Amino acid sequence: MATRRPAPAAYRCTECGWTTPKWAGRCAECQQWGTVVEAAEQTGILRQIAAVAPTDERAARPITSIDTSEAPRRTSGVGEFDRVLGGGIVPGAAILLSGEPGVGKSTLLLEVAAQSARAGRRVLYASAEESPAQVRLRAERTGALHDELYLASETDLATILGHIDEVRPELVIVDSVQTVSSSLSEGMAGHPSQVREVASTLIRVAKDRGLPIVLVGHVTKDGQVAGPRLLEHLVDVVCQFEGDPHTSLRFVRALKNRFGPTDEVGCFEMTGSGIAEVPDPSSLFLSRGAPVPGTCVAIALEGKRAMPVEVQALTIRTTAPNPRRIVNGVDASRVAMVLAVLERRANIKVSDLDVYVSTVGGVRFTEPAADLAIAVAVAGSIDNSAVPQGIAAIGELSLAGEIRPVTQAGQRRSEATRLGYKQLIDERSKNLRGALGDIKVRGRARPGDDVPEF
Repeated sequence: MATRRPAPAAYRCTECGWTTPKWAGRCAECQQWGTVVEAAEQTGILRQIAAVAPTDERAARPITSIDTSEAPRRTSGVGEFDRVLGGGIVPGAAILLSGEPGVGKSTLLLEVAAQSARAGRRVLYASAEESPAQVRLRAERTGALHDELYLASETDLATILGHIDEVRPELVIVDSVQTVSSSLSEGMAGHPSQVREVASTLIRVAKDRGLPIVLVGHVTKDGQVAGPRLLEHLVDVVCQFEGDPHTSLRFVRALKNRFGPTDEVGCFEMTGSGIAEVPDPSSLFLSRGAPVPGTCVAIALEGKRAMPVEVQALTIRTTAPNPRRIVNGVDASRVAMVLAVLERRANIKVSDLDVYVSTVGGVRFTEPAADLAIAVAVAGSIDNSAVPQGIAAIGELSLAGEIRPVTQAGQRRSEATRLGYKQLIDERSKNLRGALGDIKVRGRARPGDDVPEF
């Protein structure tokens, strides 16, 4: 029997479901802007949903009887992208690639589309931001032209679905989901309700047809995917494409992956002819030449990949009451802590010095394993002493000056050995003063290294 209930609220937040009798620009519950929209028309009567008997194809089955051969992975043709996806693209998967404007999302996906087309799979690239001529010019520059790569410049969802029916592709790329609109939802393209409707429709098509779809998503100023957070919950894989616009290095990270791990990282380099894979990025983060005072090599961990990173430090004596602490690529708060530990536990005065700390190659090295390398580099800059070649340092510093072990230490040591580092300064030195002493002793033990010592 139907029961009466009070009249529903006239407006509802599309993010958290908060309701209000009048419109508001900002949700009072989740503090999101532009998410309060007019609620759907209500009848005021609660109805019960009738159960529907499933068909034979959709009947529940024991999980052990499910055939996984129906969803084999297909390589995208770009090895670093496959690494992040867990080995390739799963049929019917919905993949969201987010990143800041100009970082190279369209260039990467155009390369993925071209490689898939060369493998004999038909690809539909729906560009809602650029004209076909603009995409063609970029494809000529990057060598991404192929007859099996179909291009459409559309902003209407219904027209994109028509292209899918006509072309019958095996991979669809939509660039971007915030610029496509649907006539079934109110508001302009990019509105939360529009983004939700467009994404839901495309994902439903992907699941029904076993058709993998890659959606490009913009990010806000704070680095979050623009639009409703529901978008991240709907898709199967969320990848983030990041990199400093002033450097050529780019990283792809998996923030969510229903088909594989989320700790893999793909490395790319932007060149004049497009984007290139970097399967072994070890040499990108090291300077060339003889050892220089104020530098130290550490072994960083990007996902499951260990790589050497050179930390550089420069110290200049100053009379200013507040010395400068300028950092690039490392965590500023950890650098401040390391400087305090140096002065208190190692008797190295830094309170009257301007300190500049940076990494080589524009890589970000913010994990605690960088503490010891930062301390060694700063100490070397103060004493004008260079760490001899073949020595690297990894370790987390405590406030007591102790060196604590880091995660995946075995993998870091293996990578250091593979790259030819003979000595690794780590937690076996017990404390910071012992580590600096070990570098001094080992530096003396190497004949032919004409460098100053600590």
